[in-house]
Amino acid sequence: MKTKPIFNKQWLPTTKKEVEILGWDEIDVIIFSGDAYVDHPSFGPAVIGRVIEAEGFHVAIVPQPNWKDDLRDFRKLGKPKYFFGVTAGNMDSMVNHYTAARRLRSDDAYTPGGKAGFRPDYPTIVYTKILRELFPDVPVVLGGIEASMRRLTHYDYWKDKLEPSILMSSGADMLIYGMGEQPLRELLRLLEKGVPFSSLKTIQQTAIITQKGDRLPIQKQWKDITLNSFEQCVKDKNLFAENFVKFEKESNKIESARLNEQMGDSKIIVNPPFPPMDEDEADRTFDLPYMFMPHPKYNKKEDIPAYEMIKYSVNIHRGCFGGCSFCAIAAHQGKQIISRSEKSILNEVKKISELPDFKGYLSDLGGPSANMYRMKGKDQKLCKTCPKPSCIWPAVCKNLNASHKSLLDLYRKVDSMEGIKKSFIGSGVRYDLLFPEWNKSAGRIENEYLDELIVNHVSGRLKVAPEHTSPGVLFNMRKPPFDLFKKLKKRFDNIKTKHDLKYEIIPYFISSHPGCQDSDMKELAGEVKSLGIKPEQVQDFTPTPMTLSTLMYYTGFNPYTGKKVFVARNIEDKRRQKDFFFWYNKGQHVRPEDIVHKHGREKRNRD
Repeated sequence: MKTKPIFNKQWLPTTKKEVEILGWDEIDVIIFSGDAYVDHPSFGPAVIGRVIEAEGFHVAIVPQPNWKDDLRDFRKLGKPKYFFGVTAGNMDSMVNHYTAARRLRSDDAYTPGGKAGFRPDYPTIVYTKILRELFPDVPVVLGGIEASMRRLTHYDYWKDKLEPSILMSSGADMLIYGMGEQPLRELLRLLEKGVPFSSLKTIQQTAIITQKGDRLPIQKQWKDITLNSFEQCVKDKNLFAENFVKFEKESNKIESARLNEQMGDSKIIVNPPFPPMDEDEADRTFDLPYMFMPHPKYNKKEDIPAYEMIKYSVNIHRGCFGGCSFCAIAAHQGKQIISRSEKSILNEVKKISELPDFKGYLSDLGGPSANMYRMKGKDQKLCKTCPKPSCIWPAVCKNLNASHKSLLDLYRKVDSMEGIKKSFIGSGVRYDLLFPEWNKSAGRIENEYLDELIVNHVSGRLKVAPEHTSPGVLFNMRKPPFDLFKKLKKRFDNIKTKHDLKYEIIPYFISSHPGCQDSDMKELAGEVKSLGIKPEQVQDFTPTPMTLSTLMYYTGFNPYTGKKVFVARNIEDKRRQKDFFFWYNKGQHVRPEDIVHKHGREKRNRD
């Protein structure tokens, strides 16, 4: 690789003038992003840019290019030496743009002032097609969650149909799925070595297109699985469901198979992922010289809401072994927990404490789930080939080390640092890990953790996600029984009374999830009302690509049980279910007492 640069705390360039100031004759990689450029380890484009820089390459970022004018934003930096990188940004663009009712949102948290309209629908596809037209001889590499979760045939809720791999839709040369540092470094190493891009067919954690008749490159250590073709999936939902089960099981393994899926005369090849990063490798990413703020080009513009939300927070780990049916985290970040070292975390806390306007309060020490830090299988050999989607559902795995001791120690070390008055936990807590009724290994440490969490790390509201109350719906969600939430609330109330705390517990709920009928929502309304809770953090289920819940929404059955599930598809059904959350509001369309049984289903009394 190139000689590692000596970092001089500078921004990655975004304009030709900035490139000239740096004295570069050539740019190796140019990244196009649907987000504004925030140089922070919570923003994927910045992470990838810093990784490329750390390997000694020249990299530039073009944030939120204008795709409507003469395309000058796409031309301004010219051709890169190696490839264009394209990402929609930190969030799927369609979730960013539309509500669950497919209504256009009026804001965008990743744009200054939260203004909408600065990125197209499916920017991964739109940007790539433009680059293909302008620079047909330059390879394009896709990354980010929008591309990652569309690497194979998938159901698109906004088009209400199956779509082929985004590699086919965009015309890109390669897709890096998941967290991209490891495959990106290997890609750069091979390109610098002189290997033609067209020959790069076996880099782990990448997807590529080959022709139907081409033989797969031989990799003796890899197992190959052929999926049903895109055309077969379009014709038969059962075959699409078969594909999903194979995909999900392989995604859950540390050592997974290479997948191939035919689409017309082409084939999508998805190579197995890299092994999970260890702490040193994770630190390598998080310790890069981020500026921890938006690029100066936004100085005279309004705040970027997504940055304002996380600027005083620290991500302590990646991945999630919860396996919730509606969540894409495991398929993107992985089921294995990738934790940072205490040293790396404490160093970042110190950097944050030195930021302008920091008042001593950290908004979050967390991750996809707040309390999975340093948790992993006791015997990693068992995890290598384990296809199960969750380590804690339908029961906690006996091989899981679910101790909260490391997390407790970390909280206390952070709070003892100079300049830190208090650290809050803003990420959702998996409370099922805290009670022996569900997690048999839970004991004194978990009790101590819950006390520490509530007394010292709640900003007034403890956020948790029971998601529903109905056993049948919770089964389809892969979530534990609602009785565990009741136990948590009882403990929470006892602790806040003991310490005279004016705190609230805020449960998250989802309506219209596959398997959820009006009767289930009526049950939910009754349960939360009996607990004295008026739901606030609620959402209508939105089918996102390549999750089990989306598969059930599209097919109408659970592929693991074969059983049919009710699906609230039309907007009226979805609105009615969501109305149950707000039974306490006057003028609400639906109240529990207004529901009557009719033809085996719960419907509104229209008399």
